[in-house]
Amino acid sequence: MGKIIIAGIGPGCPEDITPAVLEAVREADVIVGYKYYFQFIEPYVREGCECIDTGMKRERERAEQAFSLAEEGKTVVVISSGDAGIYGMTPLIYEMKEASPPTPLQGERGVNSSEAISIQVLPGISAFQKAASLLGAPIGHDLCIISLSDLMTPWEVIERRIKAAAVGDFVTAIYNPKSQGRYWQLYRLQELFLKHRSAETPVGYVRQAGREEQEIKVTTLGAFDPEDIDMFTVILIGNSQTYIADGKIITPRGYSLTPDSSPNGEGSNYSKGQNIMIESFRTISGELRRNDYPLDHLWALLHAIHTTADFDMERILYTDDHAVETLYNKVKNGSLKTIVTDVTMVTSGIRKGALQRLGVEVKCYLSDPRVAEMAASLGITRTQAGIRLSAEEHPNALFAFGNAPTALMELCDLIRKGKACPAGIIAAPVGFVHVKESKHMVKPFKDIPKIIVEGRKGGSNLAATLCNAIMTFDDAEQLKPGRDL
Repeated sequence: MGKIIIAGIGPGCPEDITPAVLEAVREADVIVGYKYYFQFIEPYVREGCECIDTGMKRERERAEQAFSLAEEGKTVVVISSGDAGIYGMTPLIYEMKEASPPTPLQGERGVNSSEAISIQVLPGISAFQKAASLLGAPIGHDLCIISLSDLMTPWEVIERRIKAAAVGDFVTAIYNPKSQGRYWQLYRLQELFLKHRSAETPVGYVRQAGREEQEIKVTTLGAFDPEDIDMFTVILIGNSQTYIADGKIITPRGYSLTPDSSPNGEGSNYSKGQNIMIESFRTISGELRRNDYPLDHLWALLHAIHTTADFDMERILYTDDHAVETLYNKVKNGSLKTIVTDVTMVTSGIRKGALQRLGVEVKCYLSDPRVAEMAASLGITRTQAGIRLSAEEHPNALFAFGNAPTALMELCDLIRKGKACPAGIIAAPVGFVHVKESKHMVKPFKDIPKIIVEGRKGGSNLAATLCNAIMTFDDAEQLKPGRDL
């Protein structure tokens, strides 16, 4: 009885064919395969070896021929591109061996010729591995492979697997992404991934990997164009940590650095408390309804939810475009040196280390003797009086409100009168009287960067943490793909 050797010939270049496969090809009596693939092994086929080629979608016929020839005592090599065990001939041949019924004569003898045929599998380099090597290091963490061909798998099953891969944050390789009759499935995959992954997620794809026609492209999930893909293309989608550096896609081996596992061996740059906060941010990020927030809004949102454990912040936290980044840059370049708060509780919640590091001072005028005198003489609240005094002495400060809507309304009035020109406003007063109105009054000031906790919610802790988000915006780089968050 002969034998069947199922060999993966790699993606398509001689250098990627393993020595074991080349040896099998040289020793074969018969080679069976799709005719397109013979060009890659032709130089290694010995004289007298019979080569039987078939067209596309003739896998079962190839397998039947292999069994028939092996029953004649021949060594038959069945070739598949890439690895024969990945969407290749290996599963089919094993299935057919198990399902093949004995002939009447074989049944009398208790022998099934198919069972007597030995099967050997020789692995090959898969197309996704070749593509990954050309793209950099995109498969450094947990990986899954999905075929978009629904010839043998119902689309409902494929779509369920796509969702699982996206939600599970797997690096995902896509086989059979498109054909002449299948044009919409890749658009649907992109749509599903964008519900769970950032539009900035790196995507790489390689056409005809390892062959003369090879093309390599690196893009992002949001910019990815399915029209640029054909049936000869393998696509790799990164996970939430994947990033692009020097045109290469890199997926780190781990999700975060621990104090004992930093690359330089010196431990993490973060204290135990900071690591707990980062872990909390990671948890919050995973529970947000959206994953495509601009970086500076996301940084403020994570701080707000971390402080309050209230995911309603995702709905009510408003930031002007680039407000956090703009205010951070003002602090960094020295044009913003003062934060004015409406109450001392806000002042006490702002990080002292960050203030000292950046050369920023915080002032609350509530306990200033002049405030009580002004409030009494003018019949206004002490917080209103405090804002009037602060606007005289620090008209260009960042004003942070966590308690008093009347103080916020006072600032709005001073701005309209030209007596204050704040670097920015954090509007988070809390309560039931004039709270919503005070926040509405802030929005028309288009030239002033604003962060607003809309509605009745707010508080000193929120105002303070939003100040902290501004001063630590340089740490928001951790949220980008490939960083430690």
